[in-house]
Amino acid sequence: MIAHLSGKILEKEIDRVVIDVAGVGYEVGIPLSTFYELGEVGSEVSLRIHTNVREDAIQLFGFKTARERELYLLLISVQGVGAKSGLTLLSGMSADDIVLAVRSGNITKLVSIPGVGKKTAERLIVELRDKVVSIETGSSSSVSLPTSENAVVDDALSALVNLGYQKAAAEKALQQAMKEGAELTVQKLLRASLQILAK
Repeated sequence: MIAHLSGKILEKEIDRVVIDVAGVGYEVGIPLSTFYELGEVGSEVSLRIHTNVREDAIQLFGFKTARERELYLLLISVQGVGAKSGLTLLSGMSADDIVLAVRSGNITKLVSIPGVGKKTAERLIVELRDKVVSIETGSSSSVSLPTSENAVVDDALSALVNLGYQKAAAEKALQQAMKEGAELTVQKLLRASLQILAK
């Protein structure tokens, strides 16, 4: 089972890369996010690998970060999402955005990814909503906005649950507060959500 490859880029296309590792060329399927992170042909590269073994082929899929690979493995664990469509999902939206869409139950956002229908989007949300939490909190190295936004929402959600509100009701109130433009601080989100819950 190949889990990691380091070597020189021999060929590079939008959905695949060939890596020369000690004279052996490995063809690796990649999402767009990884493609943009790669250097030019001839440069060194290091990828996290998922090995997909089928009856007729052994396929390698590569990711720039362990977090992306982890999310990919979760995506392909969902019924109806295969090895290739898992890559399509990661190519159509950043890992942060997928995690946020799944956590907030945003079907519209997931359906905007080419090849993702309503049924698949619903399955992704139902099956992965609780599982993506570990990915989300595991990314302290990433400083992109969606992650910090998630942290604020998570803290507000945790506070509401500690106040005795049902998790589902608290999540709904938080979503509504965000839609209504509540400022993204724990305090402001909490206040807005409590007002919604009190109605």
